[in-house]
Amino acid sequence: MSEEKLYAVRNDGGQWADPGYTFGSGAWVTPDKAEREEDAKHHGGHVVAFVEEPEKVEVSKSVGDAIDSLISAETYVQAAEAFKYLFASRKKEDIKRIMKAVRNGYTVKEKKYRVLTPKSWWASENEPEYMHMNVLNGIENYKGADDDTLFTQKQLDLYGLSGSPFTKEEVTDDEQ
Repeated sequence: MSEEKLYAVRNDGGQWADPGYTFGSGAWVTPDKAEREEDAKHHGGHVVAFVEEPEKVEVSKSVGDAIDSLISAETYVQAAEAFKYLFASRKKEDIKRIMKAVRNGYTVKEKKYRVLTPKSWWASENEPEYMHMNVLNGIENYKGADDDTLFTQKQLDLYGLSGSPFTKEEVTDDEQ
């Protein structure tokens, strides 16, 4: 995230100053705060700083629910339970990621699945094959379990992979 800020002049009516210092819906922004302060002093209004919105962190549904519980907790016990779930027995990088999610906001990552093909499709009895997305050929079976073998529930439904004869395996956060 860039630390550079942009500044504009806005009047009390919520209108922005344009390059001709007429106030309306268009804003004239510059990185020079002192220049905008001088403009506001001479033409009215006040200086408004624009900053880049921080990138949201992707978290699992359970972590997202715990963050919501922590933020909306009404008692110490509720806050302590959410805090304990979020931070007890976690690695340092996980704690930093969760703190960033609390500070900057988060999105909930969709559950991902691998689709195991029927054993009769396997080239070798000991090497399972998964369905995967091939850019040229579409959906096909494939040895191994790479990133292109991950599907959301919506994709499984769209491609007809959620039912028989396929076996759906949920992928944990560690595997993604």
